[in-house]
Amino acid sequence: MPGSTFGSLFRVTNFGESHGPAIGCVVDGCPPGLELCAGDIQPELDRRRPGTSRHVTQRNEADKVEILSGVFEGKTTGTPVALLIRNTDQRSKDYANLLKTFRPGHADYTYWHKYGIRDPRGGGRSSARLTAPSVAAGAIAKKWLALKHGTRFVAHLAQMGDISIPFEGFEHVGANPFFAANASDIARLEAYVDELRKAGDSCGARIDVVAKGVPVGWGDPLYDKLDADIAYAMMGINAVKGVEIGAGFRSIAQRGTTHGDELTPEGFASNNAGGVLGGISTGQDITVSIAIKPTSSIRSPRRSIDLEGRATTVETFGRHDPCVGIRAAPIAEALLALVLMDHALLHRAQCGDVRVPSTPIAARAP
Repeated sequence: MPGSTFGSLFRVTNFGESHGPAIGCVVDGCPPGLELCAGDIQPELDRRRPGTSRHVTQRNEADKVEILSGVFEGKTTGTPVALLIRNTDQRSKDYANLLKTFRPGHADYTYWHKYGIRDPRGGGRSSARLTAPSVAAGAIAKKWLALKHGTRFVAHLAQMGDISIPFEGFEHVGANPFFAANASDIARLEAYVDELRKAGDSCGARIDVVAKGVPVGWGDPLYDKLDADIAYAMMGINAVKGVEIGAGFRSIAQRGTTHGDELTPEGFASNNAGGVLGGISTGQDITVSIAIKPTSSIRSPRRSIDLEGRATTVETFGRHDPCVGIRAAPIAEALLALVLMDHALLHRAQCGDVRVPSTPIAARAP
């Protein structure tokens, strides 16, 4: 299946199905000498995995990662790093009623027309479960970027359905099951999700993700712009329907006197560009927002058709997230890390010897 490999120098090939025996990925291009063990990867998978609270799918997967290759005596060798995550809690029988029908909003209809095979088990390759290998690969990228450049990542749930979540501080993100940068609105979010589940419905979400400590100069003009690759990666996350870099769609209403980030001896005066100018990083924070659609698999009856094109009604049983955005923060961080890792290696390959006079802004870049 084309479309399962991401990246140029740091290449990640994703494999498996939601209800198959295992999922995983092969990471090719990881620099040698990086100290790496399963313990470096597992915490990121634990953040994303299902069954961690009553507000997400109750599919109980441990998501325990196994490193099959590419590491010797605790260090990467420069050869492909193969990561395996076994599926242990599939319930394919929950999807038996969907064998000859299509779920509205899901990829069932398009997959059948493209491949000619109707596999109703979960979402198959289109399942959000396939984000777990990306998170595992992203953990490797995060570690290398942190060691080499001090780059770090944080994402948070900024809106769930029609509830905008006030930002109170990144320190709150790990203290609640919603990855919200907020401590005062958690009860309201819990009640909202309970209401969705009771109604057999779902909602969308907005995730904001930030990369701090990104050096100036990463990215390329035209077709390999850093922000273009970020948008490409984010749109590859299941259920993402929109991406903003920096001010994004807010820039429509801005004037040039407001939007253009002025330069001062102390640094940039603002960051409407989201840390990218002309497709190249500015040394500021990279800021990205993604819009996630409501979960397609819901219990409420929906109109559809069967394989013969006859009208029917579909109800989706099984275990699903009422809002897939609740677990999306670690995924967004991982995909941003994969993009930056790739661009770090690309920059080093072509422009690693470039030196320009030091400027106050460059010197102050985090």
